[in-house]
Amino acid sequence: MNYTYILRCADGTYYTGWTNDLDKRLAAHNAGTASKYTRPRRPVSLVYHETFGTKEEAMRREWEIKQLTRAQKETLMGLAP
Repeated sequence: MNYTYILRCADGTYYTGWTNDLDKRLAAHNAGTASKYTRPRRPVSLVYHETFGTKEEAMRREWEIKQLTRAQKETLMGLAP
């Protein structure tokens, strides 16, 4: 399975990505080894994910989510009032 996900970082920012192993990616983000951009934002928590059958579908959805504003992302995740 392939996943598109949104992580909420400790500093309040959001990180969007895709992976085929969600548990491993979440552990890597919290360890600070997933990306040079997430190291100062640890810890992170998973706030949203979708499952896709193919890598291409997951990558397309990741791109769509990255185009959203912060308010739109919060609405998508059910965090908006």
